[in-house]
Order: sequence, then structure tokens, then C-alpha cells
Amino acid sequence: MSLTPAERFARLRLARTDRIGPVAFTQLLARYGSAIAALDALPGLIRKSGAASTPPPVEAVERELAAGEALGARLLVLGDAGYPEMLAALDPPPPILWTRGDAGLLNRPCVAIVGARIASAGGQRIARGLAQQLGQAGHVVVSGMARGIDAAAHEGALPTGTVAVLGGGVSDIYPPEHADLYARLTERGCIVSESPVGARAQARDFPRRNRIISGLSRGVVVVEAEIRSGSLITARLAAEQGRDVFAVPGSPLDPRARGPNELLRQGAILCEGIEDIERAFHTLRTLREPPSEPLRFDDELDQALLDRVAALLSPTPTPRDEIARALNAPAAQVAAALLELSLIGRAELLPGGLASI
Repeated sequence: MSLTPAERFARLRLARTDRIGPVAFTQLLARYGSAIAALDALPGLIRKSGAASTPPPVEAVERELAAGEALGARLLVLGDAGYPEMLAALDPPPPILWTRGDAGLLNRPCVAIVGARIASAGGQRIARGLAQQLGQAGHVVVSGMARGIDAAAHEGALPTGTVAVLGGGVSDIYPPEHADLYARLTERGCIVSESPVGARAQARDFPRRNRIISGLSRGVVVVEAEIRSGSLITARLAAEQGRDVFAVPGSPLDPRARGPNELLRQGAILCEGIEDIERAFHTLRTLREPPSEPLRFDDELDQALLDRVAALLSPTPTPRDEIARALNAPAAQVAAALLELSLIGRAELLPGGLASI
């Protein structure tokens, strides 16, 4: 069943509400059945002891929609028919996506290629050639439009289909020297962002961007990366999402090879060409599925339970089930308590059923 215009509007507004990230968004939909109902119930969920999670004014959401329309961008909300199936299978999926270009690419088989911004000529050649071969084999290449490996991957796959996931809004061209690449991506590929239209990329946006890159893709190929880099974060996210992780080996003398070589030590699949990728894809693997039944919440939670759950949280992410065991309380009650605590700033909900302060 397709979403009504009012429900799509409400989902965008709920997604733009302070303190409501993908985990809280998904749980609120599960609890109330729709974003319209969740927005109606939100004031009652906010307790007097904390700061309110106030939805943005209707006018602010209308301005974002108008800005997207002016760009010729398309809004995809969770539940839309065109929303990418691979992202919908994540726990939790991104609530909304803005796209420019051919959004149909998002539902084709995708492979991500990521790597160093300051890449060697050889590394860029490998990324460009691998992207070209993947495109010719029917895959859409996904990357982040950054300098170096990302740009080379997009260039190699432009003739066959490529997706660029941005940290800022869909109109935020970063780096600025990629204005020409951006223009060609909007014409022949697809630009995707979870951020509001017009937003400039901030450091906090890139982990979310990386999660979408891996989430769209069946596998992630890392070509040159330092040990501490966004590319290795993308690889870790891919592994957590049940995707294949591939690494192109490099010389121990090159610091840019340390990332892929470390991934190989951790069990990543050696990638020397498209044959390694195709062979892995023909091996039966199972992606992690989201919970088959939504969590059920009690209508009212007493303050004592909220305080007991909050007392068990720390800066280290803790599994929701572990908190439930420690309290000898039903998991659904603990989930509801964590949701309410997140709305007043006393908890942070994380993917994978984790929570922290």
C-alpha cells in the first residue's frame, strides 16, 4: 500500500525532529503505526524532567520540500515503492533520502568502491578499471564523490551507472573541484543524501554517509586506505550489515596499503580483479534480516523503570537485551524506556539494538 501525501510529509517532519535518529524513528513507527500518529503522541512522551524533542514547524518542512523541487530532486521516504530494498533491510534503515538523477539505479545490484583521498596513480587506475568492469557486468558502482579513489570509481562507471552518496545535502558539491563530476552524475548517474536540502557537510555526517554507501551495496571494495580512515569505517559497517568486504592488497612500503592489508588479515576477501568479486557473489551468503515482528510497547512506563534503565547506561554502547537481563524486565519495556530516554536526551539509540549515553 502506497503512503498518502500526508504520511510522507509526516515522515519527513518526524525524521527532522531533534533527537530522533533512524533507530527512534523506526521504533516510533512500530509503536504508533504511522508518522502522523507518532507526531500526535510525541508531546505526551516528553517527560517534564527533560528537554523536549520538538518537531520542526510545518513551514520548515514545506521549505525543504520546495528547495528539493527547485533542484529537481526526488524525495524517497521509508515505505515508498521506490525506496531501495537493500537499505530497507537494514536495522534501522535511513528514514528519508533525497536523490538527484536516476533513482532507479538504487534498486539495481550495487557494489561500492572506496579508498584514499590522496591516492596513488596506480590505485586510481585500479579503481577506475574495476568500476568499468563491474558496470559492464551489470553492477552499479557506489562511492562517496571524494577525491582520489571515489572519483576514479565514479569516472569508470559513469557510462553504465554510478551512485554518489553525499554527507551534505544533494546540492552540496564537495570537494568544490568536483563540480563537473557532480554535473555528470546528476545527468548519467544518481546523487543521494540523507541530509536536508541545502545542508553543508559536517564531520558528523560522514559516518551516516558511509553507512548508506555500504547499505546500498552487496559488497564493498577498499582500494588504498590508511588504518584510521573513513574507508575502513565503511568496511566495518559493511561487515556488520552482512555485506561482503573486499580488499585490494598493496605494498607494505606504502602507508595507503596498510588499511586493505589489515582488512585481509581480519578475513576480508582478496580482490585482484572482478573475478574475485563475482566468485564471492556466487557463494551462498545470508544478509542479516531486520526483526520480523515489531517490538510491542506498553502505553505507560513508570519513572522508576526509566531511572533504572538510565542507571545502566554508559558511554560504551550496551545491547538492549543485556539491559533487559540485568533488570529482569521484558525487552519490549526496556526498548520503550530507551526510546523515551532518547527523546529527553538521557540516552542515545544506536543501530544493532545498542544504547549509550
